[in-house]
Amino acid sequence: MSAPHQQGSPGVGDPAPDFTLRDQYGQQVTLSQAVQDKHALLVFFPFAFSGICAGELLEIQLNIDRFSNEHVQVYGICCDGAPAIKAWAAHEGYRFPLLSDFWPHGQVARAYGVLHEESGMPVRGTFLVDPGMTVRWALVFGPGEQRDIGVLHDAVKGLPRPA
Repeated sequence: MSAPHQQGSPGVGDPAPDFTLRDQYGQQVTLSQAVQDKHALLVFFPFAFSGICAGELLEIQLNIDRFSNEHVQVYGICCDGAPAIKAWAAHEGYRFPLLSDFWPHGQVARAYGVLHEESGMPVRGTFLVDPGMTVRWALVFGPGEQRDIGVLHDAVKGLPRPA
């Protein structure tokens, strides 16, 4: 299945930009370290406490065993500050890391080609990164367009445990 791709975003087979961001608990997450023993599903979203984002991440939460297991770990990424994503994660009961790309503002979203410069928010970009730091699957939608979470299920279905 082919997915929408945005110019400037890494596509399938491209190197994944490495990064280090803090999660909602203040812990640093470095992508190249996170993928040493499993794939990473990077889910960029515009804002905490927004309707479409809450619905998308709720779908992930309701199916958490498909997105956070011995083969893959999901990471939600937005440009909100750590206090906002911590409050939102607690409010929604998310059991997966939310990463703050707050400062330098949107640096990681920009590296992945999903920062909407006019609004300062990421668009809905999703990238599956393998242990070799290669993009294995990518899906990017513009502002206001909603992801179909079913395609994320397809992307992670049958992933082998990294060697």
